[in-house]
Amino acid sequence: MSQFTSDFDIAIIGAGMAGASLAAECAPHARVLLVEAEDTPGYHTTGRSAAFWEKTYGGPGVFPLTMASGRALREGGFLAPRGALHIGQAADREKVEAFVEMFGEVGATLKLFDRNDLLARVPGLRPEWVVGAWEAECADIDVAGLHQHYLAASKRTGTVLRVRARVECLEREGNFWRIAWADGEARAPIVANAAGAWADTLASLAGGRPLGIQPLRRTIVQLRTKPAPVDNLPLTFGVNGDFYFKPQGGRLWLSPHDEIPDVAGDAAPEELDVAIAIDRFEQVVDWKIEALERRWAGLRSFAPDRLPVYGYDPTVPGFFWFAGQGGFGIQTAPAAARLGAQLLLGLPHDGLTAEIDANIYSPSRFWAV
Repeated sequence: MSQFTSDFDIAIIGAGMAGASLAAECAPHARVLLVEAEDTPGYHTTGRSAAFWEKTYGGPGVFPLTMASGRALREGGFLAPRGALHIGQAADREKVEAFVEMFGEVGATLKLFDRNDLLARVPGLRPEWVVGAWEAECADIDVAGLHQHYLAASKRTGTVLRVRARVECLEREGNFWRIAWADGEARAPIVANAAGAWADTLASLAGGRPLGIQPLRRTIVQLRTKPAPVDNLPLTFGVNGDFYFKPQGGRLWLSPHDEIPDVAGDAAPEELDVAIAIDRFEQVVDWKIEALERRWAGLRSFAPDRLPVYGYDPTVPGFFWFAGQGGFGIQTAPAAARLGAQLLLGLPHDGLTAEIDANIYSPSRFWAV
């Protein structure tokens, strides 16, 4: 028998980092229902992230969200110092220099490194890697801790969480949405689309227009190496976007920095992508790989312009977008969630969001082209 859940002011679909953080920001002001398709929140992207707070990640358009979030993450105890290196070969020198200059113009302090500087940070670096950009403030993020913080905060302020509740029906009845899943349903005047890889699917279910939010598969492997990575090894990127690696508990987490178009679902790593990751790593350092201990994949979802989408759909009443956050959704969570709640509830900007131009993230931009 279907169980009816009492009316709410807002129903947020998706309880990963996006939905949980938005719920935590909205719940002090409204009755919030958080609807999650899986057995546990954060099963897909959030639970598989090797997240870090890194000023340049996501590009200049994401930079204001990242900077606004940094202080909140640090003060909340969710960051641990790491440092980041973007490394290149001789042919990449101009690209590295341009990278340093571009982010210097928007307020990120990066330092140009030569071969000796790189070796001091990454022992065993092969001779062809001779130039880099160093970002000292990069930090690891306690993803699970941050996600649980938002879930707990939203629960304390009245959010009702429903798990194993994959939305099957989303229809407008007067001024309300009827949201139905296998054994329950609810009503709310506002639905917030925080469904990640399923964001376009949910929009279609609501009778709206998909925005072209594409799920992209990202592969990560865990290696046992000799030598083992030192604890203070920086997060190391190829400046051409073809690998990154970082230490994790005496092991190495490595990605080919892949973005393979996929479908929304339970992502799994492909053997070819694992092989590519290992091959690229072996071209960077002279370490021996003793074992491939784990492999996994997650989905990152981007709008066509690779900026997040925050705001009301211009054609579907009461349908709010909070999606398209790619690989930067965790490092921008505090500012993005605050901004999302302000847009959703009509609240004024505050100190956290004062320097953020919400217009560039509006879904209306896709109707203007």
